[in-house]
Amino acid sequence: MTKPSQRISINGLAPNGVPSHQADRPGAGPCAARSGPARDGGSCGAGPGDDYAVRAAEAGRCGDPGPAIGILGGMGPEATVDLFAKIVRATPARVDQDHVRIVIDNNPKIPDRTAFLRGAGPDPVPAMVASIQGLVSLGASLILIPCNTAHVYFDRLQAASPVPILHIMREVARALVAGGAPGLPPAGGPAGLLATELTVESGLYHRALAEVGLEVVVPAPEYQAEVTRAIFGADGIKAGVYEPARQRLLEAGTHLVERGARVLIAGCTELPLVLRPGDFPVPWVDPAEILARAALQRLLGAPAEAARR
Repeated sequence: MTKPSQRISINGLAPNGVPSHQADRPGAGPCAARSGPARDGGSCGAGPGDDYAVRAAEAGRCGDPGPAIGILGGMGPEATVDLFAKIVRATPARVDQDHVRIVIDNNPKIPDRTAFLRGAGPDPVPAMVASIQGLVSLGASLILIPCNTAHVYFDRLQAASPVPILHIMREVARALVAGGAPGLPPAGGPAGLLATELTVESGLYHRALAEVGLEVVVPAPEYQAEVTRAIFGADGIKAGVYEPARQRLLEAGTHLVERGARVLIAGCTELPLVLRPGDFPVPWVDPAEILARAALQRLLGAPAEAARR
């Protein structure tokens, strides 16, 4: 059983379930249902038995790679790697061939998302749209963005994308009310938000959680400044300096709990790189993990497994 102080892993993320018919899944092809022992994969499913080579040959027999997840990455690079790993670990697979195809554009040259809105840099949307188009050309039928702040531009990106883009804030909101794990707060329980200043100011989490009846609590200005430094500072996560950032986040998270938060959202995809289970007296959730599981359920039509370590 998950203790209240642990990070939450959540299954059952897709809204109103996922259609079971392959044609209803984005990008589904004749082999879209293959993958892992939990599904009836037909001629492309991994067969029973203990012989790895036999199972792998059966799983890969169809030859169709099936639908692919596209990751619009580079914002930042470590968060991109982290999301990739979480998709792999959450996939119900027994052999290599059971995994879903993933295409990644790790483009750290995309202009800074915050700088543009502060009037200090170029518009990042054209570069992000170019990456999305490249991912789609490689077979991506679903796009994930492992950057919370980039979702400020979500409407422009989705309008330019020929395939769906999962919205990380909406997936977190759905997960928090799905009852998919012990320790979740009841509807109306405040959620404390640890995120960049732009993500907080944008109100994206406020609106998404309000739609499911949840309130958002944000840090007081002096603690928000510490969160910002933990992410962007010369001794912050993006600079590869973890321990000072971790201490600042622990202080800010504890502050949110004191303000009434009953669950914390690590609302910058770099934060889980330094946070650990049991860091706070309330649960904390990892939006990248939620996004990974939502994508797998969208493509495969079955809940993801508990993350493997």
